[in-house]
Amino acid sequence: MSFLYPRLLAEQARPLFEEYRHLTIAELAGRVDIAHQSAVYVATGGDRVSATQLQELRAGVVDLARRAGFPDDSDRTRNADFDLRLAALLHAEMGMVPAEAASRDAWAFLALVLLPDVAFWRYPQPPRDRVLGTDLTRHVFGRLWWRAQLVRSSDDPEPYGALKILGEAAFDQIYARRAALGGSPHMVRAILRVWRDLDLTGLNERETLRDFLKRLLRLAPFVLFDGIEEHTLDHELRSVAQESIDAQRLNSQPAGDNTTGTGQETARSSTASDWFGTAPPRAVPPIPRPATATSVDSRRFRSVELCAGAGAQALGLERAGFDPVLLIDSKADACFTIDLNRPTWDVVCMDVAHFDPTMRPEALGVDLVSGGLPRVKSSATVGRAEDTEERGVLRAAIRLAREISPKAVLLENVPDLVESSDFDADRSWIENELRNAGYSLSWRVLNAADFGVPQNRSSGFLIALKDPYFSRFSWPEPDGLRAPTVGHVLGPSMSERGWPGAERWIKSADRIAPALVGGSDRRGGADLGPTGSKNAWASLGVNGNSLGDETPDSNFPADGQPKLTVDQAAMIQAIPADWRFFGGKTSRYRQIGHAMPPPLATALGQAIAAALRS
Repeated sequence: MSFLYPRLLAEQARPLFEEYRHLTIAELAGRVDIAHQSAVYVATGGDRVSATQLQELRAGVVDLARRAGFPDDSDRTRNADFDLRLAALLHAEMGMVPAEAASRDAWAFLALVLLPDVAFWRYPQPPRDRVLGTDLTRHVFGRLWWRAQLVRSSDDPEPYGALKILGEAAFDQIYARRAALGGSPHMVRAILRVWRDLDLTGLNERETLRDFLKRLLRLAPFVLFDGIEEHTLDHELRSVAQESIDAQRLNSQPAGDNTTGTGQETARSSTASDWFGTAPPRAVPPIPRPATATSVDSRRFRSVELCAGAGAQALGLERAGFDPVLLIDSKADACFTIDLNRPTWDVVCMDVAHFDPTMRPEALGVDLVSGGLPRVKSSATVGRAEDTEERGVLRAAIRLAREISPKAVLLENVPDLVESSDFDADRSWIENELRNAGYSLSWRVLNAADFGVPQNRSSGFLIALKDPYFSRFSWPEPDGLRAPTVGHVLGPSMSERGWPGAERWIKSADRIAPALVGGSDRRGGADLGPTGSKNAWASLGVNGNSLGDETPDSNFPADGQPKLTVDQAAMIQAIPADWRFFGGKTSRYRQIGHAMPPPLATALGQAIAAALRS
């Protein structure tokens, strides 16, 4: 029998969340209830869960939490064990069907009414999706139910045993690919069955899993996994897994056996293009890949990239001499974009707030931790929903910088974080945290246009270095050359399909672009931003109300205003022509809109590298 759970709708859940964020665990325990005056039920079939059942569910969850240190203590190891046990308990005891479990309002009720003390203990100062359920893959309780739903094997003596096969970060790598793999319990269970029986002696388990999943993704457009019987599917997956194992063993052979790393990467990139499919490359020159260091002065450095997005900042830093040992981002499409362009880079698709550096020991003590962080709002918005997640990421980034303990830290955000008195408290907290960890630091606002980018795009930067490197650091100076105009950069693409107005348009688009905006996840589709930005684009002869699918052709009015394509938006960001993006048009545009222009990242990277080499 399935049960219906009370639903706390968003209008009632949001103010409750904002209130509860400022309460102690003891105070939250006093707010626990089995009902709420605003809760509703939806008639989707099944019986309403009883008060007794809700009380029993709470008792079971609290018992597990107490074993993990609730209410006064917790640590990552016990939290991980708590999550495993809680996933099985929720799925086994709640009597939910997937249609009911897909309701974010039902999970909001659990987190804000029945179990607020446990929810806020497990994730102190949580972003809203942890409690409100705006993304069920991140909800404190909902994500665990769905994980158990995907792995449960009813004919197994231990139905939820597969939860232990992979750690949370590895499981997230499967679920991040849910559009093709992670949304199918049949497929996930097969992956876990096959993985459990593999002989990985002498191999890097993380790299092998990553390669295995990428090979499965290549098959996804051509194979209906859910239509294959269990035995046959396991057989096919073992064959794919063996290909990954063989490839990893080959890659671990001494240099000079058969192929170079560069040759393998080129071959893998070509294969990726076959199964991802992208638009033709843009007509701008690519950023060259760096050569292997041959001297002390040209030696390369190791980095970790936080909130990596589509990899544009990491690309610019690569040219400056930094090779990422790890990149982290929470958006699956962005992770796929990096995989598509740099298949040898290690990408973890998860929230930086949940990343534990001990998951990747090789990340500890790297030369640089860098990140282009989500834009924080001023202190006047502290506590509001739109600010909670961004400020949480900022604090998580500082925490990770302290724990990883690199020689240098580079973080990018809004100019006001550097210059405005509204951010005095934020700057003071950041400076205290980093100085206590042994860093000296400096703030500055830089405009990408001063470094060859055809765009008036200012960003705020924090550079922090340990002694003796900080005394050797100097901020990069503008190169003194004028950035190319919009007409110069986009002219060839505007002309390529015979538009009769191209020449006139190129002459009138005689200045650099306004800052490319409109990439916020909270806004609508792909456009060039608010009214002021659209007006600025209109003065350059561009219709900013939306993005175009193609450049103007011979039938487009000579005096018309063309729309930018996604590829042209990438040109404005100075992202090289051979860097391709995964996802739909809006997703690709948001990845581009969030990016740091690679030439600016290169200039900053070169300045940091010079300090480290001195």
